[in-house]
Amino acid sequence: MSTYPFRLIDPKSRDALDDNTVLERRPFVDEDHSFKRDARRFVPGDGLATALNTAIAIGDPLLITGEPGTGKTQAAYYAAFKLGVEPVLHFQVKSDTTATSLLYDFDAVRYFRESQIHQDREIDKANYLSPGPLWEAMISDQPRVVLIDEIDKAPRDFPNDLLHELDRMEFTVAETRQLVQAPAERRPIVLMTSNSERRLPEPFLRRCVYHHIRFDRKLLDEAVEAHRQDYEDLSDGFVELAIDRFLALRDRDLRKVPATGELLVWLRVLALASGSYPAELGDDLSKLPFLSTLIKDHKDLEEL
Repeated sequence: MSTYPFRLIDPKSRDALDDNTVLERRPFVDEDHSFKRDARRFVPGDGLATALNTAIAIGDPLLITGEPGTGKTQAAYYAAFKLGVEPVLHFQVKSDTTATSLLYDFDAVRYFRESQIHQDREIDKANYLSPGPLWEAMISDQPRVVLIDEIDKAPRDFPNDLLHELDRMEFTVAETRQLVQAPAERRPIVLMTSNSERRLPEPFLRRCVYHHIRFDRKLLDEAVEAHRQDYEDLSDGFVELAIDRFLALRDRDLRKVPATGELLVWLRVLALASGSYPAELGDDLSKLPFLSTLIKDHKDLEEL
């Protein structure tokens, strides 16, 4: 069996890997390779920086749109880093997310079960509440960055259900009638991202500062340079050639166009494979090594 990085699985052999320690040495299993670490190398561009400063100054939520992989989520971690208020309170929106989940969770099942068991005394509902990210931010001793990630995945009522809470930075817990408020000097900084899978309601949009991250060659070059240490074994000429091939892919009529995030991963993989695989970046885009890190649609692969 040849050694890591890439020939862990040998399709020509029926034997299992006899030395699992190589799995533990995978360089991609890196706890420090995260949004928090990359915030120190993020390049926002003038437009995004202006939008961030505007939203923070006036206390309105900032809605960021753009292609997947262009740095929408990273912008929140960048803001928290620059303001010295890490960590980010990251709320990932799902198709069944409700506005209440951003505020708190009430364990109704446990409350009902224990109220049946202890019918001789009153059960305090407050013991079954779990504060959500916005609640945590409101009671924090410093302003916090709250990220509502991929808000366009939520049910349609989700944004409108948050209008009052995001505007006033207060809400009432229905189960206990407790009023939760954020002091003006510690008003949370709310950033939201959207992949524009569907249009958000007009009343909600009117209350947001908005910025669209447009794919731009200048920002792409700056992002590649900021992450240069991840692929320092690759020559400058090779990196430039890789960027050219990446842009040629983007010029094709693809269903899923690769973005900055895919390019950075591809460069890391090329650097990791350096010396183990022949890295040829010819004009035939279908022959690019590790194409699966760039192309994420089977129809696109067929077209290539």
